[in-house]
Amino acid sequence: MEKAAGSVKRAAGSPRISDQPPARAASPQVLGPVETSVRRAQATLDELWAQTAVETRAYTGNIVALTVRRHLDRVLEALGGLEGRYAGRQIIGVMDGDGDLKVQASLVPQTGGLYIERLILEAGAEQLQGAILPLLRPATVNHVWWGSDSRPTGVLLSELTEIADQVIVDSLTFDIPPARHYALADLGWSRSASWREALAQIFDSPDAARQLGRVTGLTVRYSGSNDLPARLYAGFIASCLGWKDLRGLELRPSRCGRENGDLCGAELRGEGVSFTLEAERGADVARVTARWDDTERTMEINVPPMSLAAGLARVMARPERGGVFERAWALAKATLRK
Repeated sequence: MEKAAGSVKRAAGSPRISDQPPARAASPQVLGPVETSVRRAQATLDELWAQTAVETRAYTGNIVALTVRRHLDRVLEALGGLEGRYAGRQIIGVMDGDGDLKVQASLVPQTGGLYIERLILEAGAEQLQGAILPLLRPATVNHVWWGSDSRPTGVLLSELTEIADQVIVDSLTFDIPPARHYALADLGWSRSASWREALAQIFDSPDAARQLGRVTGLTVRYSGSNDLPARLYAGFIASCLGWKDLRGLELRPSRCGRENGDLCGAELRGEGVSFTLEAERGADVARVTARWDDTERTMEINVPPMSLAAGLARVMARPERGGVFERAWALAKATLRK
């Protein structure tokens, strides 16, 4: 039997052979947003769920994020990084909306074929009061995050703290002390975790630890204009040193290529002794120099910057209720009252 050059005859019923790569399955798309109302929000979400192939919904909790329009994209990015691990329903209140209350519902796909429910409410703070509570899933953990750099006015935040299991704020700018009926979390504190661990590594050595009593001054450097995380870090160091206040503290803005409010370095000093941590620009490490008497040591310690999403996930997974945070908070708060 003659065959045309370069051709292959396919037997009847045999599969077609192709040299093209198999087509990739399409990634799940966001379902919505769909305009709805507070009263119809659950029904709208149910209609969106009906469009998926998901048979079981994971009810892992609620997170309420209060923000303003200019911070909305950053808040959405941070919430997207949570991947639904700690809150399967996200309720975002945009507090500087105009006119009547607007509600949008959507399902946002996550890894593993899961979805999270997202409700965005836009109105004035007074209109949001009373609109958010009916949207919370019952019998789950409630996280409340103040995702704005302005101080709250009115009773919206205080109303939500009454039902909150955790409140996430820049704690130094709020009159919300730790140790209430909810866990108080501070993103600045969370994102400084690697710096606190780095300090502990320096003094792992017994001969270095013996020099702590000689430290009388402290400088903390930070990126951008937000010095609140630096104050909390200074409070942590001071509490470790046994200081009763932060009169020996100097705060300095710096440029280290990190985000606004992130730490850039610290120096603990006294007569004949100094310990310096300095972030290397463009790297995830800090250079450490320790000097006392005739001793000088240098090393590099890993202090990777923590994204807003990673910091948010950390505080939701491990709420800070320990005495270490409370002592650091009290010392740092006192610096703002002067």
